[in-house]
Amino acid sequence: MNAETFAQKTAKGLVLVDFYADWCGPCKLLEPVLKTLEQEFGEQIKFVKVDVQQDQDLAVANNVMSIPTMLLFVDGVAKEKLTGYKHLADMRQYLTSKIEQDRKSVV
Repeated sequence: MNAETFAQKTAKGLVLVDFYADWCGPCKLLEPVLKTLEQEFGEQIKFVKVDVQQDQDLAVANNVMSIPTMLLFVDGVAKEKLTGYKHLADMRQYLTSKIEQDRKSVV
């Protein structure tokens, strides 16, 4: 993925970007959590994965210093950073609150 593709994928709506690497243990633990959330939230939040081994420039450009790191983008702007493994229930609550905030900001 290049910077232009990344910009296109994060340009509209709520987008959670997972910066990971195949060799990262906590990243592997986080993967099923994010897959479950992607199924649950459907069209409300877009999920994007960035392999820091292949896309080091994107990791550097987004100040990703450790993995797993998740960045929440709102209409192309990185708003919040989450670092480390997060439990499914915690992530579900976090994303639900972000959807609610986004809806309120539109009204």
